[in-house]
Amino acid sequence: MSGRTAFDLDLAQALIDRKRDTPGATLPILHDLQERFGYIDDRVIPLVAEALNISRAETLGVISFYHDFHRSPVDGRALKLCRAESCQSMGCEDLVSHLELRHRIKVDEDNHSGLHVETVYCLGNCALSPAALLDGAPIGRLDRDRIDAIVAAAQGKTQ
Repeated sequence: MSGRTAFDLDLAQALIDRKRDTPGATLPILHDLQERFGYIDDRVIPLVAEALNISRAETLGVISFYHDFHRSPVDGRALKLCRAESCQSMGCEDLVSHLELRHRIKVDEDNHSGLHVETVYCLGNCALSPAALLDGAPIGRLDRDRIDAIVAAAQGKTQ
């Protein structure tokens, strides 16, 4: 995971202040917070709202609308699995079934498995379908063996 630190309210305020005057600052601020802490802590919602002169409801609405934002820390590593058409045609749904049947990991649920797997629709890596991002790093031509290795590494096991 890239540079994530424990949540710190003063650091969060500094991140907000750094981009508060940027046109369309809501998403850049939220992305910075997500990148730094791995999630958007509820304590920053009023800070973002106040800095941008928008309502708390509007701030929360943006966070809720975009599935990339998490409202609580992610358990372990994060795998974003593309389930768009190209990846479907190349077997991503088989990988989803494999994760559930072999590893008891359900996509888009908190499994407390050391690996949080979530659905995304198109990573722009269709030539290498099925595609995914592991902690933000692209993976192409994902198959069962690579999934097994990712799960094992996330759980601290060797294969």
